[in-house]
Amino acid sequence: MDEPAVRRSLVRITHEIIERNRGVEDIVLFGIKRRGAPLAAMIADNIRRFEGVDVPVGEIDVTPYRDDIVSAVTDGGGELPCGVDGKKVVLVDDVIYTGRTVRAAIECVFAHGRPASIQLAVLIDRGHRELPLRPDFVGKNVPTSRGERVSVRVPETDGEMSVQLYDIEG
Repeated sequence: MDEPAVRRSLVRITHEIIERNRGVEDIVLFGIKRRGAPLAAMIADNIRRFEGVDVPVGEIDVTPYRDDIVSAVTDGGGELPCGVDGKKVVLVDDVIYTGRTVRAAIECVFAHGRPASIQLAVLIDRGHRELPLRPDFVGKNVPTSRGERVSVRVPETDGEMSVQLYDIEG
């Protein structure tokens, strides 16, 4: 996906979030570190443009909540812009693969309170889930093999916006 395709997907995801929630009241966006955070900010910018409302947007670090990574970090969660109690939390990530990052993000949210709901928006769904999780909003489904890698590039980290698929077995 080139930059215009990524932006179109984010616009569509934004409209779907607004429609599913019948507006943006009580919506909070949390981008999952690293590349989910800039995508959440872009969705928040779209909401501002379409609805004229600034929704809280923050970044969460799921490292302390991972079950597949041994970490010396004992606290975490990231920068939460507001409380989550009673809010409609939308987690934003670049790629969903096994589902372990999403599970950790859900745990992180519950460590900070009790939201009314948690929804998941991802730019790319590549399949291969190990947990029974399904995103609510998907930019693009990209069927992959386990020997392939999806690379989402965002300007804040990579200097450009694109999605690329690589063969890592070759």
